[in-house]
Amino acid sequence: MQKDERDLLKVLKFELKFLEDGGYGRSPSARWRPQLIFEDSPTCMNFNSSEDPRPCTDCVLIQLVPPEFRSAQIPCRHIPFDSSGETLDSLYRYADQVETEDAVRGWLRAAIKRLEEERAAERNQTEQPATSSGGTIKGIPLYQKQRPKCANPACPTAFHWTGAGKFFRFRPDPSLPDKSGSTTDPPCGIHGVKHYWLCERCSQMFTLVYDEQCGVVLKALWPQLLRAEESSKVNSAV
Repeated sequence: MQKDERDLLKVLKFELKFLEDGGYGRSPSARWRPQLIFEDSPTCMNFNSSEDPRPCTDCVLIQLVPPEFRSAQIPCRHIPFDSSGETLDSLYRYADQVETEDAVRGWLRAAIKRLEEERAAERNQTEQPATSSGGTIKGIPLYQKQRPKCANPACPTAFHWTGAGKFFRFRPDPSLPDKSGSTTDPPCGIHGVKHYWLCERCSQMFTLVYDEQCGVVLKALWPQLLRAEESSKVNSAV
């Protein structure tokens, strides 16, 4: 079984952006039941699994769960958010969706800051974070890693030729600097094209676009969907 090789900091940054962009309110299941933090997010290791889910103990978030709760049915509900031991499990007992998201938002910001400070102090960060200072999420090329996966850096869904989803092709801009800080000559032929793939669930909520400063980035679909819904309501009322 494939191990969850996602970077914890990238996953937390994506989760924060997903929450702040109203992702839980735009989920396909938001219309018929309350949304569950982590479980209804693309960050969930089993987000795309309709059957044969992977054990939660394999998830990158398990390292945030106290040892005594790692064997729980849903371990991520027991991640402590503060010194008082507040968790999703306790919030679901008395708080509404707004209060729960506010608590998680504050914890995510603090956890991200702590991880960034720890990595900066250790000087062992091996790759740039997936998000820029402006919160832009960079897509992962299909064949960048040994195991091809969804372009969403926080989604663990492995690529399958027979699977659904959506393909994208982008030709790198020669004016953008590479990792060494220098620019490259214009790519020639098909080998200059990079391929990307969004899994079926992620393609329902995101698309990939080219940004002149950051390259290929994820863009949420729900603002467009919201405007379409509002326009439909106005037309039906006329």
